[in-house]
Amino acid sequence: MLVAAGYRLAPEHRLPAAYDDGMEALRWVKTVQDDWLRDHADYSNCFIMGSSAGGNLAYHVGLRAAQETDDLSPLKIKGLILHQPYLGGVQRTESESRIVNDPFFPQAVSDLMWELCLPVGADRDHPYCNPTAGFGVLEKIKGLGWRVLVTGCDGDPMIDRQIELAKMMEKKGINVVGRFNEGGYHGFEIIDSSKAKPLHLVLLNFIFSHSI
Repeated sequence: MLVAAGYRLAPEHRLPAAYDDGMEALRWVKTVQDDWLRDHADYSNCFIMGSSAGGNLAYHVGLRAAQETDDLSPLKIKGLILHQPYLGGVQRTESESRIVNDPFFPQAVSDLMWELCLPVGADRDHPYCNPTAGFGVLEKIKGLGWRVLVTGCDGDPMIDRQIELAKMMEKKGINVVGRFNEGGYHGFEIIDSSKAKPLHLVLLNFIFSHSI
């Protein structure tokens, strides 16, 4: 079963509004009296997942949810799935410099999007944009035994940051699975449905291999 959360958008609603909405969605799932959810949802086996901006949202909502596991009962979160998470930083990485004029997602567009969604006065080294600038509560995720899947491809300007995120979590002792492929571009598995099947298999293997 999949529940897709709506959330407020920038620039009218800057971060952390979307993270607040993500947590409200988790609370809604655990409290709503819905026959379909009651009959079909497995509350004991939940993952927080997102792609691109949703991957960023899933990471930060996951940090918050790790602090509120008792309050989210009967939901039992088993881990995070971060598909090409949307990340940034002030200092350019090699991949950002190499693909600065990416036809699918040029760096100037990415910079503008961060300017519009980060808190007023914040730069791209704010933890909402650059998780390596602040560890947050990763120790809590480790203690809960969550597993994390991070995906990326070397045609995405953000791949270096996605790899950095995976390495940061590994250093904290979190069980991380990295899937970083050659080719592709940011969001290619969503834009081109013919490329989606390999990703779906990775997701199925990750969820079912760790859902114990």
